[in-house]
Amino acid sequence: MSENKISGNGAARPLDGKRGLVFGVANKRSIAWAIAQAWHAAGARLTLAYQGERIRENVEELAASLGGETRILSCDVGSDEQLDEVFRRYAEAEGRLDLLLHSVAFAPREALEGRFVDTTREAFRVAHDVSAYSLVAMARRAEPLMTEGGTILALSYYGAVKVVAHYNVMGVAKASLEASVRYLAYDLGPRKIRVNAISAGPVNTLAARGISGLGQILKHYEERAPLKRNVTTEEIGATGLFLALPGAAAITGQVVYVDCGYEIMGM
Repeated sequence: MSENKISGNGAARPLDGKRGLVFGVANKRSIAWAIAQAWHAAGARLTLAYQGERIRENVEELAASLGGETRILSCDVGSDEQLDEVFRRYAEAEGRLDLLLHSVAFAPREALEGRFVDTTREAFRVAHDVSAYSLVAMARRAEPLMTEGGTILALSYYGAVKVVAHYNVMGVAKASLEASVRYLAYDLGPRKIRVNAISAGPVNTLAARGISGLGQILKHYEERAPLKRNVTTEEIGATGLFLALPGAAAITGQVVYVDCGYEIMGM
């Protein structure tokens, strides 16, 4: 008998029977939360991994809104020991992994001010460790659990390929993340594991507020993007869902721009 469940309108949901692990939910405005909601609405059973006790209550409330099957786990993605523990606990509870979301990035605040040339060695290391290497670390631990293939999805931004004022070392770390997506797609392709990234336009998230001039950036995108508006988190979530579905089965190693067309613009 199929593992698929039937929704209230009599139709099977496309991710019924799938199990996912989501890193990066902080609050209801998080891009990670938008993708988690889309995956859950499509039938996936999720585990949310969060970092820091200060957001635990928020994540507990969000998990509860998805239903009793949604579990939460604390994890500092800069710690191999904590990553080992999260994946061990996940494997004990779920066995198989089908969906993995990496929506994690960090750089010291002082590195997002002033000039990139003044970035310290430590700020450079931290930004790359948390924002890029953690994807590699997660993928390595996810691989043996993705016994039926799977989807790994990361979040990037335009600052990986073009200079965005005050994005500084985070842009360089995102460039590393995007290169990692390609190399991971090559390594994991034989296991039918697809690895992609969404490069989303700016949205007013907790993480984005750490970038100086966010309001100006949002206004600039609205003026310059072909669609003359900014992207919504719901639209990013819908793209995250598409990349997890059979319709995207031949898409891997790609960076998909979801920015109302801003990326195509020149003068």
